Parts: sequence; C-alpha cells; structure tokens
Amino acid sequence: MVSRGVTHVRLLDAAAELFYSEGITATGVDRVVARSGVSKPTLYAHFGSKDELVAAVLERRHAERVATLDAWVRAHADSPRGRLLAVFDWLAKWHASEGARGCAFVNAAAEVADPANPAREVARREKRWMREYLAGLAAEAGLPEPACLGADLMLLVDGANARVLVDGDLNAAIDARRLAALLIDAQPQNPKSRRP
Repeated sequence: MVSRGVTHVRLLDAAAELFYSEGITATGVDRVVARSGVSKPTLYAHFGSKDELVAAVLERRHAERVATLDAWVRAHADSPRGRLLAVFDWLAKWHASEGARGCAFVNAAAEVADPANPAREVARREKRWMREYLAGLAAEAGLPEPACLGADLMLLVDGANARVLVDGDLNAAIDARRLAALLIDAQPQNPKSRRP
C-alpha cells in the first residue's frame, strides 16, 4: 500500500509538470489523476479542489526556491556585487535546464483571474520574497536605496522570464544580467531619494 506522503508527492509532481508544461486551464484533474496513477477521490482527499492543488504546487515551488537560491548564489559569487549578478546566472541556468516556459508564478497569475484565488496569493508572496531577496543583496553590497534597486532588478527578472515564454529566448537572462550590471554600477555614491 502506498503511504499518504508518497501519494501526496506523486500528485504534486504530476500536477507541477502538467500545469507548467501545458497550462493550468488546459490541465484538468483527470489528466493529473492519469499522470499520477492516483484516483480522483484520493486527489480530492489531499486537495479539496483544483484551486488548492494549484496553490500547493506553487507553494512547493516557492519553498524550493527559498531553500536553494541563496545557497546557489553564494556558492557561485564571492563579492556582494557578484551575488546580485549571480541571481541572473542562476536564472539563465534554470531557463536552460527546466524553465523554458518562464516563471510558473507569473504564468499562474495570468491564468487565474480571481485575485482572491489561493494560487494568486502564493504568486504574490513569491514575487514579494524575490524583490526582498534582491533588496537584501543590494543592502549587503552597501548600495543606496536597496529596496528601489531590488524592485528594479525584479523587473529585469520578470522581463527575462517573459521573453523566454513569449519568444523562446533562452539567453534573456544573460541580457538581463548585462542591464543589471549597468543599474548596479550607476548607483550614486551620495544618493538623493528617488522615491518620496
């Protein structure tokens, strides 16, 4: 007999693969059930609805990113400026290996129209976390107004993800890294507030 934990993971694995590769709207629970080898009643016992399943898939993806991104960045860069740019190196590597459809969080937010849907909340939380992560790296680098720079760099991350999705351009993160370097190097030594 398969344990509840194994079944849960099989459902999440199948749903994550299908939602990312084929889209949330295009993927019904019947496809998830068929891919996972789990019955529909079992799926609903684990996740009360498709919306809850989508949110759980995104929540797991977010938790994996929180658990791994900083370690990767710190292992691949030894200076504060380098760590900011390493985020874009990580993004380029991810696009080339498993991220050919761009950002799963943006994709989900585009497909799930209801702002109260739990998947939208997970997507908002992921984007907020990433902006704050970039701002934290900017603060470590001693750059002025790290929250503003973090928000600016997040625009480059999201833009690279959009270009990958729309154009299939797997070099978008490399271009975003070049622009990030320009933004970082343009930070004033004695900054005046850019935002009130």
